[in-house]
Amino acid sequence: MGTWDLFSIIGTIAFALSGAVVAMEEEYDLFGVYILGFATAFGGGALRNLLIGYPIHFLWQQSTYFTIALVSMTVIFFFPSLSIKHWKKWEILLDSIGLAAFAIQGAKYAVILKLPISAVIVAAVLTGIGGGIVRDLLARRKPMVLHSEVYAFWAIVTGLFIGFGWIQNNVEQLILFAVIVTLRLLSVYKHWGLPKKTAKSLNY
Repeated sequence: MGTWDLFSIIGTIAFALSGAVVAMEEEYDLFGVYILGFATAFGGGALRNLLIGYPIHFLWQQSTYFTIALVSMTVIFFFPSLSIKHWKKWEILLDSIGLAAFAIQGAKYAVILKLPISAVIVAAVLTGIGGGIVRDLLARRKPMVLHSEVYAFWAIVTGLFIGFGWIQNNVEQLILFAVIVTLRLLSVYKHWGLPKKTAKSLNY
């Protein structure tokens, strides 16, 4: 198993559990838990493939990841008293790992297709945060990634570094991965945020 396979597995587990927990908070049944969990784990990749022209059928060839997601959601559904407690403890770390790994993965797909820098950034963002947006929309929630902390910004940074060719080999990708995870964690614990402007604050 390669390093990126391991990161992808961890990210898949993190996002699948994230969707499952939200579904349980909204009191969905088992079918709803599976739907929301799969949407969170694979929604970003599906959106990316559609927008950048990467064959969508490749998504269905990830049978191992689908199995991992299914098992993770089943465990947290039938043993919530044990699994949710541990999930909440490691939620931010696993989510940060998933964001970094999937953002890099998405950007690399776009580079392989020789797409412009704008498409590389879009691919990084959609792969990194797309699943979370799909999850929140299906749960009829305001997408957390669009208003909470500095989240999508780190995926944009990832796309820029890979799109401009500043990151080439595996070592540099691992360094970028570690930096993005660290910055994501810091943005949570230091309460970093991008500027906001609400309609109530505007003078008409």
